[in-house]
Amino acid sequence: MQGKIALIALPSAEKIGQRVNRILSEWRGGGEYLIPVECPRFSSGEAKCIIRESVRDRDVYLLVDVCNISLTYRMFGETNHMSPDDHYQDLKRAIAACGGTAGRITVVMPFLYEGRQHRKTTRESLDCAVMLRELENMGVHSLLSFDVHDPRMQNVVPLMGMEDISPALQFTQALLTEYEDLILDSSHLMFIAPDEGATGRVVFLASLFGVNIGMFYKRRDYTRIIDGTNPVIAHDFCGSSVEGKDAIVVDDMIASGGSILDTARQLKHMGAKRVFLFSTFGLFTSGLEKFDRAFASGDFDRIFTTNLIYQKPELLEREYYFSVKMDRYIAALIDTLNRGETIHDLTRPAERIRKMVNLYRQ
Repeated sequence: MQGKIALIALPSAEKIGQRVNRILSEWRGGGEYLIPVECPRFSSGEAKCIIRESVRDRDVYLLVDVCNISLTYRMFGETNHMSPDDHYQDLKRAIAACGGTAGRITVVMPFLYEGRQHRKTTRESLDCAVMLRELENMGVHSLLSFDVHDPRMQNVVPLMGMEDISPALQFTQALLTEYEDLILDSSHLMFIAPDEGATGRVVFLASLFGVNIGMFYKRRDYTRIIDGTNPVIAHDFCGSSVEGKDAIVVDDMIASGGSILDTARQLKHMGAKRVFLFSTFGLFTSGLEKFDRAFASGDFDRIFTTNLIYQKPELLEREYYFSVKMDRYIAALIDTLNRGETIHDLTRPAERIRKMVNLYRQ
């Protein structure tokens, strides 16, 4: 048994921190685990973090959502939206405010900061690796993240615990609860990878469902860079026929949405019966209008993303959107770690998914 839980939810993760606190209190017979924290800013834009209670010898869990764009601050009289860089700086301030007295510090960062800037292809920064080394040097014991873009980032800090947690169980629960007419066999269902990077996630789920996979290959124009990436010229499909089948497209994030919508459109043109889109993180960086048009055109049937990051109110109002709740999962991770028990079954819940699929078939 570790020290008493101290839950510190930075302003970016305040709401999910409150929900996790209520769940832990319910499970543990009462008590308050959430510690008040503030991150005020000066008019120059500089900031500090203030923790309002002692964390000496306590088991500290710091929650941060680096994708929360709803928060703003004033700098030189102008209003600025907080960026992932701002949220990460607040996280470091909170660690520093603990003053080295905490028994153990675990960072819960659902969307791994700079997770897409994970490897060098030219003279460029390795931002994610720098972040992990900084947290290790600041005394962080472990980091919990979800559906990391490249799990090999764990190799950067072999002496600091880093867990890459799959939300596949929650997606399975959501799908099988919402749709009672699915036929879970290779003749009626396929899992689709929108690009080669998503094949690991797709193979994991398809193996547990006992169905086949397909994959789209992105042909890019490597002579140009637009919005930080080489633009996609076309998506080419590899796999068996999807005609008459339900297709489930699985990816780690939806950014602008161009690629996943093009994938969905092609699947419908290839004869797919229904197209469901699974994405751990729904960023929707270019707004929702293109999704509205695609849904109206029948290009897809439902979008599932988690509430691990900030969700715009207008997104929650869309009829095609389903929010996959992860609050209890985070609470279970914290509760299990604090008791000194293994979280292996929580990070890769293969057996629970298999049982759920078999129960659905029956």
